[in-house]
Amino acid sequence: MNLSKIWLSSPHMGGNEIKYINTAFDENWIAPLGPNVNGFEQDLKDFIGNGKEVAALSSGTAAIHLALIQLGVGLGDEVLCQSFTFSASANPITYQGAKPVFIDSEKQTWNMCPKALKEGIEARIKHGKKPKAIIVVHLYGMPALMDEIMELSTQYNIPVIEDAAEALGSSYKNQKCGTFSNFGILSFNGNKIITTSGGGALVCSSEETKKKAVFYATQSRDDAPHYQHSHIGYNYRLSNISAGIGRGQMEVLEEHIELRRKMHFFYKDLFASIEGIQVFEEPSADFYSNHWLSAITVNPELTNGINREDLRLAFEKENIESRPLWKPMHMQPIFKNCPYYGGNVAESLFNEGLCLPSGSNLTDEDRNRISNVIKKIFN
Repeated sequence: MNLSKIWLSSPHMGGNEIKYINTAFDENWIAPLGPNVNGFEQDLKDFIGNGKEVAALSSGTAAIHLALIQLGVGLGDEVLCQSFTFSASANPITYQGAKPVFIDSEKQTWNMCPKALKEGIEARIKHGKKPKAIIVVHLYGMPALMDEIMELSTQYNIPVIEDAAEALGSSYKNQKCGTFSNFGILSFNGNKIITTSGGGALVCSSEETKKKAVFYATQSRDDAPHYQHSHIGYNYRLSNISAGIGRGQMEVLEEHIELRRKMHFFYKDLFASIEGIQVFEEPSADFYSNHWLSAITVNPELTNGINREDLRLAFEKENIESRPLWKPMHMQPIFKNCPYYGGNVAESLFNEGLCLPSGSNLTDEDRNRISNVIKKIFN
C-alpha cells in the first residue's frame, strides 16, 4: 500500500484566493502593481499594527536586502546575524559586499543570545569595525528576546532588522513580531503560515522608508518622462496575481495560526510521557508563537539510545516528512571564515533537534499516522 506523503508544511488555501485572482484577470492587472498589491499591503498593515507601513515584495530575502541597502550597509561593512537560521537571513549581507558576524542562540527561545550579541558588538568595535546592523530571527515562529536586543541596539546605536519570515502572527508582550525595530521581514513562501506561492514583505517604520523600498524594488526609476536611473535598482516587487493569493490567505490567517498551535499541543500530549523528548514551547506568557513549525530535541541518554536521526528515518519510512533543525551559519562551508561569538547552543540544537509535520491542513488520519510512528519506535 502506497502511503500518501505527510509534508512538513504544505500550502493551505482558504478558497477565496481565486476571487482576487479572477478580478485581476478581469481588470487586466497582470503586473507588479495593482489593486491586489495595495490591498494586500493594507491587510498586512492592519494586522501587524504599531503604525508600521508594509511594502509587498517578491521574497523575504529581497526584503532583507532592501533593508540593508536603506541602512547604508556596503562594501567592507560588518553585520551581526543570528547563526541559527536559514541561509536567506545571511546571504543578502554578502550581496552588499559586507561580511556576516554570527551570534549564538540562547536556550529559551533558540534565538539570538543577548549576552553573545553584546560580546560580538564589543569585540568588533575593538577590532575597529563597529557593525552596521543586527539581524535577529524569530525562529520557527518563536519571538526573540526583543527587550534585551533593542536595549543593546540603543546602547551601541546599531539598527536592527527583524527576520520574522516564520513569525507572522507571533507576538512578544502583545506586540507583533517584525514591529520592534527599524525594519521587519515577512515571507509568503509556499511553506509559510500563509503563502502567495512566492513572496515577502518589508515592514517599514515610515511612509518614507516604504516609498524608498518600492523605488529600489521597481528598478530605481527616477521621476522623469524617460527611463532614467540614479541608483542601482532591483526587480523585487510582488505581482498583482500573487498579491491576490495573499489577500485570500489573509482571510484565513487567524484560523491557520490556531491550527498550527493545535499541532503544537498535539505534540505536547504525544511526547508527555516519553523521557528525553523536549517539545519547543514558549518560555513564559510574554511569548505567543504561531508555532509555524513544531520542533523537538532528543536526548539519547534518556531515550535508551534513540536519537534525532532514528526518529527522522522512522518517519521517512512511513512517507512522513521531518527535518533536522537549521544547521548554524557559522558551520556552513560558505561562511566558515566569518567571525562567531557565543558558545555551542546552536550547534547542540542542530545535533539534537527535529522539525515535525506542522501544517494547518493536517487531518486526524495524519495525526494518527504520526502517533503510530512514535508509539512504534518508543515501544
